[in-house]
Amino acid sequence: MNVYADNAATTKMRADALAAYVETAETLYGNPSSLHTAGQDAKTLLEDCRARIAAVLGAKPKEIYFTSGGSEADNQAILSAAHLGKLRGKMKIVSTAIEHHAVLHTLNKLKKEGYEIVLLPVGSDGIVRLSDVEAALDDNTCLVSVMFANNEIGTLQPVEEIGKLCRERKILFHTDAVQAVGHTAVNVGTIGCDYLALSAHKFGGPKGVGALYARTGAPLYSLIEGGAQERGKRAGTEDLPAVRAMTVALEGSVAALPETEKKLTAMRDRLIEGLEKVPHCALNGDRTKRLAGNVSFCFEGIEGESLLLLLDDRGIRASSGSACTSGSLDPSHVLLAIGRVHDVAHGSLRLTLGADNTMEEVEYMIREIPEVIAYLRNMSPVWRDLQEGRRTFIL
Repeated sequence: MNVYADNAATTKMRADALAAYVETAETLYGNPSSLHTAGQDAKTLLEDCRARIAAVLGAKPKEIYFTSGGSEADNQAILSAAHLGKLRGKMKIVSTAIEHHAVLHTLNKLKKEGYEIVLLPVGSDGIVRLSDVEAALDDNTCLVSVMFANNEIGTLQPVEEIGKLCRERKILFHTDAVQAVGHTAVNVGTIGCDYLALSAHKFGGPKGVGALYARTGAPLYSLIEGGAQERGKRAGTEDLPAVRAMTVALEGSVAALPETEKKLTAMRDRLIEGLEKVPHCALNGDRTKRLAGNVSFCFEGIEGESLLLLLDDRGIRASSGSACTSGSLDPSHVLLAIGRVHDVAHGSLRLTLGADNTMEEVEYMIREIPEVIAYLRNMSPVWRDLQEGRRTFIL
């Protein structure tokens, strides 16, 4: 059996999105910036897509800017807010220790430029405390950046409450919603954010396209200079086939959300129930305040890389963290932030389910994964030391 359980890394394109991509590429290949009929037909479709995406998010069409994906959107939002903050003499940014590297690396860049960066801790449940956010805010704060849902452990952050705090203090608020959009209800008005990033390939759209919501009045500065596309805020000819496919994928995913969330929650809970029977393991993140399709565990006495390779040999495609850090030998910063020690964090497994997964596949994983873990532990000198008392179990 082949089981794709790495949907947080990327999803298969939806059939309707793929059909929309092909049709647009074949029939509407004009440049939306051109004045001739082919260009204006493309422009009409581009603006229609902008309006439709805005409607799904509860935004205005002029507040949607097309980007190459979530990383670009996160960068543009954070750097824009930081630039305005510097002009106003406010150079403090508050975020969390579990953000995606698109956020953390941008904040590190700003730190080198003299900004004060505060990375708040999260609890062992993987959720930032509202009281910690409130205590970190002061007159020098120009931006708060807190993700909607974590890409590794799936925990949902209190973004609505954080948005309320920021509005009361007139502080800009950015949320990386790349993992949330298309998977749970997202409305910019309800959140009260000034910026929101999304990426099409996380909800059945193509790779290389995304969008940034920037509230009317929120500062937005260009990262890419060139033409006047995207109202002068993002140069480069828009990828119309990809934009249309993203629009179709978003609408389809959101329309099916009630049914999909119910299905994925049942499969997630069954998978957690099955895997937590493995001795010396721990679920990462809150059991219920997490994305419907996310299951993340640490298993003591094994290496995540070996686990992934052996699972792949059995047809199970999974990950040991986020796809963006899979090439690193360092343990996940997210797992360290929730209190996992290095040795335990190295033995992590992330299984992320999508609409195409089935309960039969879940039962297959529940059978196969413990067998692979037992096999790896039997070969591990660390596991032998743990069993013989030369080391102390942590989990």
